[in-house]
Amino acid sequence: MSFVPKETIEVIAQSIGITNLSPDVALALAPDLEYRIREIMQESVKCMRHSMRTFLTTEDVDTALALRNLEPIYGSTSNDPPQFKRAAGHKDLFYIDDKDVDIKDIIEAPLPKAPLDTSITSHWLAIEGVQPAIPENAPVEAPSEIRKSEYKEDGLPVDVKLPVKHLITRELQLYYEKITDLTLNKPGSIPFRRALVSLATDSGLHPLVPYFTFFVADEVAQNLNNLAVLFALMRLVRSLLQNSQIHIELYLHQLMPPIITCIVAKRIGNRLSDDHWELRNFSANLVASICQRFGHIYHNLQPRVTKTFLHSFLDPTKALPQHYGAIKGIEALGSRLIRLLILPNLEPYLHLLEPEMQPEKQKNEMKRHEAWQVYGALLGAAGQCVHEKVKMFSNLFSPPTRVTSRGSGKAVIAMSAAAAAASNEETCNGWPWGCGSNELHVS
Repeated sequence: MSFVPKETIEVIAQSIGITNLSPDVALALAPDLEYRIREIMQESVKCMRHSMRTFLTTEDVDTALALRNLEPIYGSTSNDPPQFKRAAGHKDLFYIDDKDVDIKDIIEAPLPKAPLDTSITSHWLAIEGVQPAIPENAPVEAPSEIRKSEYKEDGLPVDVKLPVKHLITRELQLYYEKITDLTLNKPGSIPFRRALVSLATDSGLHPLVPYFTFFVADEVAQNLNNLAVLFALMRLVRSLLQNSQIHIELYLHQLMPPIITCIVAKRIGNRLSDDHWELRNFSANLVASICQRFGHIYHNLQPRVTKTFLHSFLDPTKALPQHYGAIKGIEALGSRLIRLLILPNLEPYLHLLEPEMQPEKQKNEMKRHEAWQVYGALLGAAGQCVHEKVKMFSNLFSPPTRVTSRGSGKAVIAMSAAAAAASNEETCNGWPWGCGSNELHVS
């Protein structure tokens, strides 16, 4: 007994123009139609399984028909289900409501967009073991207990952006906590010095570099009144810069502001005895080493730093400690910048500085001390330029040595006083002859 009724065979026959099909023939064709349908469906299921899918599509049926050398079914690829209507005058007869389509509308319809060409793009999957937060990399799922609510108080949905999870081992977490604790609470202890050595030599600290840079930037802003903590933070930065195994240049945009703050800040420390001058000198040398090391990577690094120092130096509204830091910063960057930035402004600046150095005009002893510190910084910067010039032309003004002989069979090399003074440092470091005379006795 076939599940296809003979009425279906009669309807199919009428659709192709056969109106005189006998009931016996329709009843005989029903089992064969069922067999053909089952055969096509079995082939369609095979195509579905070969495509690694669990649902059947019209493309699978078309592929099965093609395997049997049959034409595909046209007009059955729509996602909308077919609409059946009851035939007029027949209680149990239904037909599919096919809408008439005007050929003119099809011709005038716009063409579909051309598909994009096949292309290949590249992106960073990971940099030094750290996955960058870019659109090509899917963000790591945040733990469910710390997820934010997906709805506001009024019930409206909100767009929740999941944070990128940075995985750090438990050992590195303990290491970071220990270093930060020593920096803030025991900056002058022996364990802190050992920690600085570890920061400068350990090769596995790259995952902690962004945390250390954020820690330095945050603590400098909060501890401007604590000179010991600021000095410890700058020493921590120096140790990170000395470590050749980590790529600190990726985080210079976070490190430079706190370092420059320690140079040109208006006030550092809360006690009169705090030696903030030494901190400014240390930080200035730190900035100079950064510019020298990474200037070829970031070409605007030194110009931006120089512009900051020059602005602090030429601004009359800035305090004298800020002028001192700016002078020391320019001095650390080299003699060329001293000649270009400080020496042209030296004479007018000294006219403004001189009244602050005299007890008759400046009664505040602290301000006089600050003025003398700035004066000493200017002398040091100018002296550095003079020293560079002297080294450049020292050989032009030194007379040659003269070799004379004595009756005792010894050769005496006579030197000028200037040449002897220039070589005094070398001749006193382990040479077999003395350095108290300007004559070198050679046997």
